[in-house]
Amino acid sequence: MIHDYAVIGGGLVGLATSRELMKRRPGSSICILEKESTWASHQSSRNSGVIHAGVYYTPGSLKARLGVAGNASMVAFCQEHGIPHDQCGKLIAATDEEELPRMAKLEERAMANGLTVTHISGEEALETEPHLRCIAALKVPTTGIVDFGEVGKVYGRLAVSEGVQTYLQNHVHEIVREGAVYRIITDRNEVQARFLVNCGGLHCDRIAIMDGIDPEMKVVPFRGEYFEFIPERRFLVNDLIYPVPNPKFPFLGVHLTRLIDGAIHAGPNAVLAFSREGYTRSTFEIRDLMEALGYSGFWKLASGYMGEGLKQMWRSFVKRAFVSTVQRLVPEIRSEDLQPAEAGVRAQALRPDGSMIEDFHMIRSDTAVHVLNAPSPAATASLEIAKVVADKVLAD
Repeated sequence: MIHDYAVIGGGLVGLATSRELMKRRPGSSICILEKESTWASHQSSRNSGVIHAGVYYTPGSLKARLGVAGNASMVAFCQEHGIPHDQCGKLIAATDEEELPRMAKLEERAMANGLTVTHISGEEALETEPHLRCIAALKVPTTGIVDFGEVGKVYGRLAVSEGVQTYLQNHVHEIVREGAVYRIITDRNEVQARFLVNCGGLHCDRIAIMDGIDPEMKVVPFRGEYFEFIPERRFLVNDLIYPVPNPKFPFLGVHLTRLIDGAIHAGPNAVLAFSREGYTRSTFEIRDLMEALGYSGFWKLASGYMGEGLKQMWRSFVKRAFVSTVQRLVPEIRSEDLQPAEAGVRAQALRPDGSMIEDFHMIRSDTAVHVLNAPSPAATASLEIAKVVADKVLAD
């Protein structure tokens, strides 16, 4: 059988894309291939579980447009399908005077993206988070929380019910183009299709290369390390507390988040992972590590953020250094309050010059669309990203 469309990657974006294509081309033969035994096993579910509002992203960018729309569509999807979620809002807290100008710029950006946010005093912040210590904060009411692993399960069930053929536990290791047909060779099957959609996440650049495409970037994996509050100390955080982002580092910084099951997480700390699926310090894949260390883009990025990068590594190995970071927000947190939690890995897309690809990034050939950068807020925006991918797939 020759499928009309084959989607590689069963994360939230891949699943949503397969469903969007079926919606637009009912009766088509569409399949999705995923190397794991379950859907949404990696970046899609190993994250903070936050339904992002769209505060941080450059106005007019895909991240801004799809992030804001995705917040609404994800909440509506959860409501429709009975997925537990909570649009609890969050605080972005300034802990010293030098952060206030950066917080003001964030407020301007949020408003440019169409959001309603409120600048509140440190005293007013105590009404929401009694244990937070800050001099001012931005209140973002549309931020929410959900278990994106559960969202992935529902996406997968719906895809099957809507006629998408699924191939779980099929690790793609070769793609061969023969005339107008792709032969997609996995460790268990050979699947044929006329059009390819690459939603491979942590491995998207390698899939593009299999298709003969130069992605002009490389995925460098960064592990996001989390701690979890012991149950007796969860009262210290009610909902979500974020710091004002540090311009000296390209990630959002350590934040405090309530999960939908009531757990409270602190993190992530961001360090180079020794494997693209390196969820522990001891997980090591020689190919992944050598590719990262041999890539000029990584060293150029590292040189630009050397000081903060070393701090991240120090916090990774010295718990008291991590604790001191979160104590800036909630001084009552003690080292014994925190225990290690499950980590995640971010697929950071880097160009050879060391610049990070900031926006969602996709390229199209005559017979394929490759999604080459879909980090946060891709889980939140997955339904909206799928529409853009489908637009590209079905473009004349």
